[in-house]
Amino acid sequence: MTEEKQVRPPAAHWKLRTRTLALGPRTLVMGIVNITPDSFSDGGLYLDPAAAIARSMQWLDEGADLIDLGAESTRPGSQAGSSSDAEVSADEEQARLLPVLEGVRKARPDAIVSVDTYKAATARAALAAGAEIINDVSGFSWDDDLATVCAEAGCGVVLMHTRGRPDEWSTQPQLAPDDLLKAISSGLHSSLDRAAAAGIAVESIVLDPGYGFGKRGAENFALLARQAELLALGRPLLAGLSRKSFLGQALAPLYGGKRAAVEARETASLAAMVAAVLNGASIVRVHQVRAAVEAALVVDAIRQPAGE
Repeated sequence: MTEEKQVRPPAAHWKLRTRTLALGPRTLVMGIVNITPDSFSDGGLYLDPAAAIARSMQWLDEGADLIDLGAESTRPGSQAGSSSDAEVSADEEQARLLPVLEGVRKARPDAIVSVDTYKAATARAALAAGAEIINDVSGFSWDDDLATVCAEAGCGVVLMHTRGRPDEWSTQPQLAPDDLLKAISSGLHSSLDRAAAAGIAVESIVLDPGYGFGKRGAENFALLARQAELLALGRPLLAGLSRKSFLGQALAPLYGGKRAAVEARETASLAAMVAAVLNGASIVRVHQVRAAVEAALVVDAIRQPAGE
């Protein structure tokens, strides 16, 4: 019987705007707070600043290591990243975001806050207001000025791979696993090159394979099974699988052949999260923090070398 090997991500340091995080010894949990009316999972629930701040406090109390604030939906089919009139403007994005960021910083000055944006103007305002990390779903490909803003601030960055923009995802061609991994690796390598050209230190970068972002159905499971291959790019990995559509599709046999609703995907999300950690993820991005923290503790214990 072949011994199953678990992938332990290499120890690394993640240089943020004002501090440095150790990655590798244990899995870090990033709690999602969507300050939007239309996110696929919880759109509208936290559009009110007080509700979003309260949710952030809950996630920190439940053990989140980082809070990720987003004020524009990048759900499938949205106009995010385009020049369409339907796109959320930088002014509107900041009007939603900044009161929440400022409220979290006031209540918990030591909290590590990431801001999910691809816009340079929003990133600049968020970093001035105390954000430590910019989480860019486009990997520095949708706003030419964003890399420069991040370099000037010396912040941490998460660079995600995406194939096309959200309104193009349903038309992306299906790829065989080898071709998919090559495309993701090539795309992330290009993001690393854009970061380097702007003067961003490699120690400031975490990479995200971009589950669901231009990957169709079973492609995501192929990616998850081979995620550890992306560690060859030399930077730690963040995995965001929580509540994604492909998990709902996997549960279809339990729901009369129909994709499971978003609220029915929590157990599947935990299962996928555990698989991601066992395949080399150092950080997981989740909608439910306490369960993720508990699962991460168990997975980390499994990966702990004997005698340590």
